Amino acid sequence: MLTLENIACRVEGRPLFGGVNAQIGARRRLGLVGRNGCGKTTLLRLIAGRLEPDEGRIVGARGLSVRLVDQEVPGGPETPRAAVLAADEERAALVAEAEGARDARRAEIEVRLGEIGAHAAPARAARLLAGLGVDEAMQRTPLADLSGGWRMRVALAAALFAEPDLLLLDEPTNHLDLEAAMWLESHLKRYPRALVVVSHDRDLLDAVPQGILHMAGGGLTLYPGNYTRFAKTHAERLAASEAQQARIDAKRRRLQGFVDRFRYNARKARQAQSRVKALEKLADLPVVADGHTADLAFPEPDGLKPPLVTFEDAAVGYEPGRPVLRNLNLRIDPDERIALLGANGNGKSTFARLLADLLSPERGTVRRARNLAVGYFAQHQIDTLRPDGTAFGHLAPLMPDALPERVRARLGAFGFSGEKADVPVAALSGGEKARLNLALITSRSPQLLVLDEPTNHLDMESREALVDALQDYAGAVVLIAHDMHLVQLVAERLWLVKGGTVRPYDGDLADYRSEILDRAGERQADGPARAVSGRKAARRAAAASRDRRKPLKDAVAAAESRIARAQTAQRSLHAALASAAREDDAEKIAALGKELADARRAEEAAEGDWFAASEALERAGPG
Repeated sequence: MLTLENIACRVEGRPLFGGVNAQIGARRRLGLVGRNGCGKTTLLRLIAGRLEPDEGRIVGARGLSVRLVDQEVPGGPETPRAAVLAADEERAALVAEAEGARDARRAEIEVRLGEIGAHAAPARAARLLAGLGVDEAMQRTPLADLSGGWRMRVALAAALFAEPDLLLLDEPTNHLDLEAAMWLESHLKRYPRALVVVSHDRDLLDAVPQGILHMAGGGLTLYPGNYTRFAKTHAERLAASEAQQARIDAKRRRLQGFVDRFRYNARKARQAQSRVKALEKLADLPVVADGHTADLAFPEPDGLKPPLVTFEDAAVGYEPGRPVLRNLNLRIDPDERIALLGANGNGKSTFARLLADLLSPERGTVRRARNLAVGYFAQHQIDTLRPDGTAFGHLAPLMPDALPERVRARLGAFGFSGEKADVPVAALSGGEKARLNLALITSRSPQLLVLDEPTNHLDMESREALVDALQDYAGAVVLIAHDMHLVQLVAERLWLVKGGTVRPYDGDLADYRSEILDRAGERQADGPARAVSGRKAARRAAAASRDRRKPLKDAVAAAESRIARAQTAQRSLHAALASAAREDDAEKIAALGKELADARRAEEAAEGDWFAASEALERAGPG
């Protein structure tokens, strides 16, 4: 459907990536991953035709529609629902023409509108908006009156409504709450056309893609399967190539040592010259250098007796007499791990600000432990960092009694070691600014961390570092996050913010997910048996489903085995090539090179079969 042929891109003369080759087939859903700054967004813009490659070309099928979701739609008098309906350009044009069309043409238009399901479009647009959290009242509100975050949701709904042949999504969950992220994941799993999504949301990348495109080292590699399978396979490849590189480096040192010792020795000159030739032929393996992500480590807080905070019939809001939250009767102890659930607008951030002592209760009581320090992370704090200030310059005033060495040691725990602590904020990435903000909010070694969407600017590795740091942290944590992976690994209790109050949630995250999708009408049936009453009928339906899916599952497994065999063969051939290089056996090198090319073609063919079998299995439905 669309092919990238030897694509290269430069930024200010500096190579960003090059030699990129990939194929995106019809109805294939792919994840695009890689470290921040490697060029993922640039690649999406190239595919969408918004940029031109410096080298190579992008070839698409005739009439192929490609859509890259804009991060925000412009404001104006148009409503969200109207903006979404306008995304189907054919429908919008026909509806506009129909108003002035005469008999014959009017009939033709009505026939075509029926063919494309135009009359059901308003209801479909409303469902998409509702799934993304845009309620009925907001759907009738002018876009000019909505914030940028809500407009981004409208842009996403418009793209889903248009259903282009190839949909490109760049961090689609960044400005969503957990509920909308759950809905989007479910919807994208059933997207009927091709999809490429850039995301640092591990749950999304595990649930939606059928393959992972990994951008690293200026190139692009396709891995079949979801993110978890990619991570395992990539780690194995990286370990194998690093081990082989170590063997080559050792060989190089031995050869170079011989050359240095005997280059000017007449008796050994010929042997030294042969070593020089061997060195020239000893090429490096293409080791994927992912770089290093520094660990995170929160400071150890002083211990306090429980409870840290108690709420007794408390209410809080921003205007007297109009509380956002009321009837708060809760308690937080030193070792709590709590995640707040609830759609945006229900009061999660209000509750977080109350916990951080940035809001006072309108009535009732909030009791805090003596000497309690709270570290509060809010998304907007990153924007308040001084662009010309350094990490050291930001943290040192917050630790006035600490020696400079201690301030730098604290910064090192957040990835700002050595000269990095003296780099201006303007030169830092979004993820680095988020790390600096975490260092700042923990300057007083707080006993309670209140984190409101801390992962928006963090890449996958930094998110894992945050999970590890929170698991090691000795204080209490209250977390607001759309990242289900983070919530699952950190939270031990769930509190629901809904209906003007906060209360413990009885179920787990899976139960909450089911509730969300059931309300949106998006949850797929667990199997054909849901539509059949009675256990006997359910067993028959389940058996039929298993029979229908078995040959497809066998085909997927067979393709996976072929991929694994081809990858194993390639690793063995790389080792054999290294051995042949040491022996300077040109004939053997040529033969092994041909075998390696065959193994690569076998892997590509197996990947194609895997995609086809996986798609057929998915179309067969659950079982």
